[in-house]
Amino acid sequence: MDYSSPTRRGNDYNIENTMIAILGGGESGIGAALLAAKMGKEVFVSDMGAISGPFKQVLRKHHIPFEEKGHSIEKIKSAEEVIKSPGIPPDAAIVQAIEAKGIPVIGEIEYAYRHCQGRIIAVTGSNGKTTTTNLMHHLLSEAGMKVSKCGNVGHSFAKAVMLEEPDYYVVELSSFQLEDIVSFRPDIAIITNISPDHLDRYRYDIEQYARAKFRIAMNQRAGDVLIIGSLDAPLKKVLYEMAPSPQKIEVGSGQANRIQIEGTTYMKYQNPSLRGRHNGQNASCAVAAAQKVGLTEEDIRRGLETFVNDPHRMEEVANIGGVRYINDSKATNVDAVYYALDAMEGPVIWIAGGVDKGNDYTQLYEVLHNNVKALICLGKDNEKLTEAFKGKIQTIEEAHSMEEAIRQAKQIAQEGDTILLSPACASFDLFDNYMHRGDVFRTLTKKINE
Repeated sequence: MDYSSPTRRGNDYNIENTMIAILGGGESGIGAALLAAKMGKEVFVSDMGAISGPFKQVLRKHHIPFEEKGHSIEKIKSAEEVIKSPGIPPDAAIVQAIEAKGIPVIGEIEYAYRHCQGRIIAVTGSNGKTTTTNLMHHLLSEAGMKVSKCGNVGHSFAKAVMLEEPDYYVVELSSFQLEDIVSFRPDIAIITNISPDHLDRYRYDIEQYARAKFRIAMNQRAGDVLIIGSLDAPLKKVLYEMAPSPQKIEVGSGQANRIQIEGTTYMKYQNPSLRGRHNGQNASCAVAAAQKVGLTEEDIRRGLETFVNDPHRMEEVANIGGVRYINDSKATNVDAVYYALDAMEGPVIWIAGGVDKGNDYTQLYEVLHNNVKALICLGKDNEKLTEAFKGKIQTIEEAHSMEEAIRQAKQIAQEGDTILLSPACASFDLFDNYMHRGDVFRTLTKKINE
């Protein structure tokens, strides 16, 4: 198949013009509601919680009825089809009740796909999917192509389909979103890696979690492409059983500043936004897709060298007195922290902690390398973290605010050291989300060093 010549995707669906119910009034649900309304459907949005003010304004502007803080079950059961938020698990009582009536329940990704025109490059993985999505978008845009970045980053896929008709949709997808697809089929699918995350949703079984991720390729056909990053052999076997048809391209296990595809070094590059071996692998995934799309080596090199990553991902926020401050607040699981520590050069004062997600910190022992000279445990309850690294890191201190953590780290740091915020945990004990945590780190770093 020629990926350098985008074609328009046909729509084989012809659902009668009856009501579509949307469960969940967040970014995904609002996007689905707007797209359904544009398609001439009667739409009803229902949320068990509160819908944010800006989203309510959007619904009112488009004359879409909605309810919040509860579901009108009978009204929802009168729908021809239900589109649910990815945050609602498939075994939720309301989903079971709807399906018992024989009403199809799908996700916003599936619904958007039905109305999508243009080719799709879809990206998933436990870590690195946003970086890979951003880089993929940048490479294509810099090469002069019309590209929409959407899904789990930026607009919802449905809203992007409603607003734009690009040559390519680059769609970031979580395991939750992939649970609800039926016919969704990307022309190019990328799986960056699989490591333990969200296991409470999958009965603490990594194979169940991996199977949800692998659904990204389950509908691919001969001529489609599946690009694979770091997978253990048992999980790779499961993937190949689920997706036997498409062309598969395996990228290297990851080397800093180097693109490796099918065991061959394609090019070397320098970009501080892509620091570390893990980002070498993310970049290799994006470049493999870019080659399939038809980008030249010159296009790819220019894109790699001009790329700037999103905040909170190995973001250098300051270099003061020879001490670097790096904001890696997005590292909310152990695997992401492994990559961050592995990428460090020179002594590190590591700030970690928050809401533990059943982490196994022993995985990090091999990357301490005696480079981590101190650990600052930041959270309301630091007992598990301090116990895990007792005897492994010489200096361990506790902090119960970001300001306290930065001041402690600054007191320890010497010229040539790096103060790294890479939490391995969720942020909800002290912050609204990982972005809030990273923003506070950035702001206080500058304030404390004034």
